Amino acid sequence: MKISTSELLDELKNRTKQHLQFAEMLSLKTEHDLNFRISAESWSILECLEHLNRYGNFYIPEINRTISSAGKPSQLYFKPGILGNYFAKSMLPKENLNKMKTLKAMNPIHSNLDKTVVETFIKQQRKMLELLEKAQKVDLEKTKTNISISKLIRLKLGDTFRFVIYHNQRHVEQIKNFNGLKTN
Repeated sequence: MKISTSELLDELKNRTKQHLQFAEMLSLKTEHDLNFRISAESWSILECLEHLNRYGNFYIPEINRTISSAGKPSQLYFKPGILGNYFAKSMLPKENLNKMKTLKAMNPIHSNLDKTVVETFIKQQRKMLELLEKAQKVDLEKTKTNISISKLIRLKLGDTFRFVIYHNQRHVEQIKNFNGLKTN
């Protein structure tokens, strides 16, 4: 499967803009509402966003570093890698959202969180939009990034973008579904 690089980047920018708009809407909610959970084991809105922020704290500097040091010009098409495509697709929200285990360090359950979590997420989405702009000038296949779970695996930059942004999409949908914020 080959994807037009410009179409892929446009799709990822559009998703990121939606995440940004959603977070801006969340910033208007009270801290009490943002910390509400349906059960003791479920995440609140702030915990979902904090989970994404923790991944963003790893991936945004990693993506920025690889783009800054990339020497390869962009290509017209991007072909996902086998592992990267699997990771990215596994993050896409499905009709019945399947639960996934998260790494302990990425699990914010029962953390003491405030609205700065939303502000951080908004900043990260803006930075991701900047990085997607810069990515137009580099080869999304040849440029590789480290991943958060292993130093032994590197993914194509295009797959890393897809993974991170689809992961954000997954948890934005989780917030909408489980907190009565469904907007469609």
